[in-house]
Amino acid sequence: MSDKDDSRSSGRQGDGNGYSYAGAGVSVAAGNALVKAIGPLAKSTARPGATSELGGFGGFFDLKAAGYVDPLLVASNDGVGTKVKLATEYDRHDTIGIDLVAMCVNDLIVQGAEPLFFLDYYATGRLDNDVAQRVVAGIAEGCRQAGCALIGGETAEMPGMYREGEYDLAGFAVGAVERGGQLTGDKVAADDVLLGLASSGVHSNGYSLVRKLAADKGWRLDRPALFDQDALLVDLLMAPTRIYVQSLLDPIRAGRIKVCAHITGGGLLENIPRVLPCGQHATVDADAWPQTRLMAFLQAQGNIEPEEMARTFNCGIGMVLVVSPDKADALQQELKAAGETVWQIGTVNKGTRGCTVRGQHAWSARKAWSATHELTD
Repeated sequence: MSDKDDSRSSGRQGDGNGYSYAGAGVSVAAGNALVKAIGPLAKSTARPGATSELGGFGGFFDLKAAGYVDPLLVASNDGVGTKVKLATEYDRHDTIGIDLVAMCVNDLIVQGAEPLFFLDYYATGRLDNDVAQRVVAGIAEGCRQAGCALIGGETAEMPGMYREGEYDLAGFAVGAVERGGQLTGDKVAADDVLLGLASSGVHSNGYSLVRKLAADKGWRLDRPALFDQDALLVDLLMAPTRIYVQSLLDPIRAGRIKVCAHITGGGLLENIPRVLPCGQHATVDADAWPQTRLMAFLQAQGNIEPEEMARTFNCGIGMVLVVSPDKADALQQELKAAGETVWQIGTVNKGTRGCTVRGQHAWSARKAWSATHELTD
C-alpha cells in the first residue's frame, strides 16, 4: 500500500495565517504510520514471483519465477458493496478484507487462472489506523487463502467525501493460466452435470435488500439470531465470502472441470448462463440441497418469492461447476476431501442459452415453481 492519498486540497490550520494539508483534514503522518504497520501483513503473503515489499510506486511480479512458460494474464476488480456499511456500523472490520479478495479471486479461478497478486484501494474521510489495519489484515488473510501476494495498494484520505467512520474498498487481482488452459465453455455439452459448492453465507451480494429488511423489520443485529441462539445476527450476516481457489485449481488444471460460475449479483439465474455456449441451457433443481437457516430467515422476513431469491441471493451455492457425467462422482468426492460441501444440483441441456431454476417444495414454496433467465446472443 502506498503512502500517498488522492486528496490534494489544502486548508487553514486555524491558529495561524498559513494553510496546511493537516488543516484540511489529511494526516500524512498517519498514512506513513499505516504503511509501516501493514508491511508485515504484506510480507506474510509472499509467494514465488513476488516479494510483497511495499513503499514504491508499483509492485513487481515475475511470471517466470512463478513457473509459467506461455501464460495468459487474467485481471479482475470488485468491491464488497453495501456490506461495508454493516462493517462500519457494527465494528466488524476484521473479515471485510477477505470478502474483497474473494470477490476478485473467485472471478479469476472461473477463468482457469491462478491468482498471482492483489492490490487494494481503501478510501475514507479521516484515516483511523486501527480500523485500516484490521481491514488490511483481512485482505492479507484472503490473499493467503487464495495463494496470491498482496503487492500494493492505495490509501486515500479525502475529507468531505465520507461521513465520520465510513470507508469504501476496491480490490484488483491478476492471475495467469498457461495458454490453452483457460476455461471457455466450448467443451460444455448436453447432459453435463452441475455441481454446486456451498457458500459460507450471503457472501457479498444482496446487502441493499438485507439492510432494507433490517431497517423495515427492526432487526437487532447485535442480538442472537432467531434461528441460531449461539450466534449474533450481525456475525452471521458478516460471514466472509468463501474463497474456492485452492479447492478448484488442481482439478481445473487436470481438465476435470469444464467451466465454473461464481454466484454473485444476479444469483444462480444470471451467473450460470455467463459460462455456457450458445445452444446450451442449464436446469437447476432447488430441491437438490437444503436451504440454509439464514436464507430461510431472509426469505420469510421479506416474504420473498422463490423466483426472486434465485436472482438475488446465492441461496447457499457460492460456485457452480459444469463437469462430464462420468467425472461427476469422483470430482465430488475430491472436493469433499478438500473441505467443500458439494451437491449435484442440475444438468445442462440443449436449448436457448440460459438457466432455469425450479423447485417442488424448496424455499418455502406453496406449489411447484420455476424461473428462467435467457441471454440474447
